[in-house]
Amino acid sequence: MPRFVSKISTVSEAFRTNRAEMLELTAKLEELNGRSFRESEKRKARFDERGQLTPRERLSRLLDPGMPFLEIGNMSGYLLDTNDPAKSVPGGSVIAGIGFVAGVRAAILVDDSGINAGAMTQAGSYRLRRCQEIALAKKLPFIHLVESAGADLMKYTVEGFIAGGGLFANLARLSAAGLPVITVLHGASTAGGAYMPGLSDYVVAIKGRGKAFLAGPALLKAATGEVATEEELGGAEMHATVSGLAEYLAEDDGHGLLIAREVVARLQWNDRCPALPARGFAEPFYDPDEIAGVVPLDYRKPYDVREVVARVVDGSELLDFKPAYGVSTVCLQAEVYGQAFGLIGNNGPIDPDGATKAAQFMQLCDQAQIPLVFFQNTTGYLVGTQYERAGMIKHGSKMIQAVTNVSVPRLTFMIGASFGAGNYGMCGRGYDPDFVFSWPNTKTGVMGGAQAARTMSQVMMAGAARRGLTLDEAQIKAQEDMLTQHFDGQSDAFYTSGHLLDDGLIDPRDTRRVLGFLLETCWEARHRKVTPNSFGIARM
Repeated sequence: MPRFVSKISTVSEAFRTNRAEMLELTAKLEELNGRSFRESEKRKARFDERGQLTPRERLSRLLDPGMPFLEIGNMSGYLLDTNDPAKSVPGGSVIAGIGFVAGVRAAILVDDSGINAGAMTQAGSYRLRRCQEIALAKKLPFIHLVESAGADLMKYTVEGFIAGGGLFANLARLSAAGLPVITVLHGASTAGGAYMPGLSDYVVAIKGRGKAFLAGPALLKAATGEVATEEELGGAEMHATVSGLAEYLAEDDGHGLLIAREVVARLQWNDRCPALPARGFAEPFYDPDEIAGVVPLDYRKPYDVREVVARVVDGSELLDFKPAYGVSTVCLQAEVYGQAFGLIGNNGPIDPDGATKAAQFMQLCDQAQIPLVFFQNTTGYLVGTQYERAGMIKHGSKMIQAVTNVSVPRLTFMIGASFGAGNYGMCGRGYDPDFVFSWPNTKTGVMGGAQAARTMSQVMMAGAARRGLTLDEAQIKAQEDMLTQHFDGQSDAFYTSGHLLDDGLIDPRDTRRVLGFLLETCWEARHRKVTPNSFGIARM
């Protein structure tokens, strides 16, 4: 493939400005990513006193050293329970992601019992459910390190209670699909949470610390008058010797994690999947670090999306599909770490020709079974008499039909604007892409705040004119200010990611590594053989 020739000057004022502004956002991302760690570590002395590992120490002992771990939902919960950015702690009291255990790629969830005793929140439930969905779709073992006070009753809603049942149903679905569910019971797993180990295929319980019961001593006494200790009700030793809930009894956290790793190793899971073919590749000719200076934070400032792609793909080499037709919609073929994919990006709004080109390109990738990658940066589909007469609705619908119905993996990266139906045609969250990650500069919504404000002003003035009224300019401005704030306040990447509308925020300079990891994950899922059964493995 031909190497792309960059037109970016890395010593220009525009590049330096873009880079400074983007790095300010990535610094904010790094600070927010560290909040849950710092909050949890405040309890480290208590973990040490009890002879326990902290949640992140547990994760580190579980994972293969030096192998990548892709966090899922790192911003979950940010600005969800509070509007104060200084007080909001993203993460939802869990740690979630995809990593390697004994050489096996697995979906992993760790209860962060250093925060509110690991009580499950709306954001935590989302991360748990999303990891279960990924495990099921990508044929991954699901590993859960459990220590949780259960649902956060101070934030109870009946909707959350009903939806919570789906978390247990997903465990049954995983087991029935032939995907091992492995739980390490580090601490309490109470009430409905007791079904986490109950619906697992393998349970490792930590002696003296692991506990699982439907009703703890306080609830038991209140409900029935019976008096019992935690150990009698649901201690690790009781479950390993009497109830049969636990297959393995470990001396401490470290021992339990060693057992979990051995369980995974003895599955010989990778024997069920051929090795990804080894292909030579070259690193990008242009440094991925330069992405921070390529992309302006103001989505109204144009740039060539190929400049971004050239800093992501192997050798900065790309093949441009129909480059002179529908020029604002860019369709490219390229590789990352030797893995081929088709990419659709935006150099502006989508016009009828661009929509037609994208629809054809997606069908060609589907025919060749080549994954599709979307770099979203569009203000939407073009409107106006010229475009309506050219069939914008018809051709835009072709694009939406194609993006909905292709059978190949679809990976979406939100890298700039994502407005209107452009979000849909470019495989937004509502179209169930296999994964969707956002850059911190992303803006998402039905339209920009200023545009929404001007639209409603036109509507308000037209309505007043029909009634023979004249509106005060101050009244119009007050409404415009309110609408601008309302729309723009919800479009920010940190807000949308915190409200569970993607799989997480990433540093733009990590896009190549994340994309390569996701392509490998999807490839393995399509080549792995599993052994489904009718009902899942029943505990005996």
